[in-house]
Amino acid sequence: MPGLMTDTTLTAADRCDRCGAGARVRAVLATGGELLFCRHHANEHEDRLREMNATIVSDADAMA
Repeated sequence: MPGLMTDTTLTAADRCDRCGAGARVRAVLATGGELLFCRHHANEHEDRLREMNATIVSDADAMA
């Protein structure tokens, strides 16, 4: 299906949507959008993202 994300691996080109630092977390929203965050901002917004039923994938998940 077009529009489906098949590879969630973050690269050096992915930047935090809040501060521009290297992204370490991808939050896929239930509405279909996505947000990228550095670790600091992911921690800051984690509670709200979970309330919104976002799927949260971190670079640590990929290494596990």
